[in-house]
Amino acid sequence: MKVLIVGGGGREHAIAAAVKKSKRVDKIYCAPGNAGIAEIAECVPIGAMDFDALVRFAKENKIDLTIIGPDDPLVGGIVDSFEAAGLRVFGPRKNAAIIEGSKAFSKDLMKKYSIPTASYETFTYADKALEYIHKKNTYPIVLKASGLALGKGVLICGNREEADEGVRTIMEDKKFGVAGNTMVVEECLVGRELSILSFVDGKTIKIMSSAQDHKRAYDNDEGPNTGGMGNFSPSPFYTKEVDDFCKKYIYQATVDAMAAEGRPFKGVIFFGLMITKDGPKVIEYNARFGDPEAQVVLPRMENDIIDVIDACIDGKLDGMDLKFSDQAAVCVVLASKGYPVSYEKGFPITGLERFNGKNDYFCFHAGTSAPQDQVVTSDGQGLGLAARRVNINEARKKAYEATEWVKFDNKYMRSDIASSADNA
Repeated sequence: MKVLIVGGGGREHAIAAAVKKSKRVDKIYCAPGNAGIAEIAECVPIGAMDFDALVRFAKENKIDLTIIGPDDPLVGGIVDSFEAAGLRVFGPRKNAAIIEGSKAFSKDLMKKYSIPTASYETFTYADKALEYIHKKNTYPIVLKASGLALGKGVLICGNREEADEGVRTIMEDKKFGVAGNTMVVEECLVGRELSILSFVDGKTIKIMSSAQDHKRAYDNDEGPNTGGMGNFSPSPFYTKEVDDFCKKYIYQATVDAMAAEGRPFKGVIFFGLMITKDGPKVIEYNARFGDPEAQVVLPRMENDIIDVIDACIDGKLDGMDLKFSDQAAVCVVLASKGYPVSYEKGFPITGLERFNGKNDYFCFHAGTSAPQDQVVTSDGQGLGLAARRVNINEARKKAYEATEWVKFDNKYMRSDIASSADNA
């Protein structure tokens, strides 16, 4: 069969690597792809938001299955466009992808169906938000741009001055664009943050594996939020007690809530959880594989990903038994110095050949291109280097070992990815 993957980041590289392992797949295309994906798929110069061109390509090339990676096209309705053209596609429709596209929607959903989350209020006017924050006078407080903001539209404000500045940043200065037209003001949850990926077929949910992200740019979780500086899976903090609670009050409850709202969800739901003293609570939902969560979860999946996707699309997930390796995986992101604020790009990358033939080391390209057959950095988040080993400590050692193989100017990475697992 022929498979088209839409997107061009590290997540899509991880998806492509998983698809490549399927015995059912003869040909992989990726639009637009990147320099790393080009090694295992034919890259097509079509942007992820060019729905008409993507549908046309899928028809002309007799694509059997299209997998949508990023959030923007999902929220924009790409699945609806493919289905309207009679094409088989994996991902939620527009009316279901709103679970990520609007934080205001997802918070209201959780409130309506008693799914544990932080207390909150939603605002469309800055003055009303400030009035509420000043009256509440409880800090720290969390401000979230309601729309899509590449994982960066969340501000944690420790005092009134920071909150005032945060409201201006989101709602008046529009640092996160139209995502800040509506803003959610939340209580600040304290605890361990976890990421849980799941497959959903509209009524049945199957949990993949736990992971733990490192969103902040610098060591010790300092600095601005990024698209992710590293990850590890499984998380030792995801205990049986946490799993039991989430299965009872969060996972199926979310799927049932979406169905009850006339928005049945088919695809991947990413649960961002905070393990508080009062139990697990949902921080956010994503309507797709996490990035870089996919880079540590998918290398551990033992199922044929095409079989699982088919089960999701056809509503037959209840008959699927997901299997994941007992081994752990750690991913360290190599970024450009200054990311995510200001950084240079276009630097040649060397050492990538060191990954050839190695089954337990992975080099996922996030922001690369090869304009003259030389791989160069094309974004702040350049590469995700992952390793799979018997435990997190060993996987971490090997992942950092791999970071020494790869060279480019202005290379930057955190030095403490997965170190928190030592405290479990």
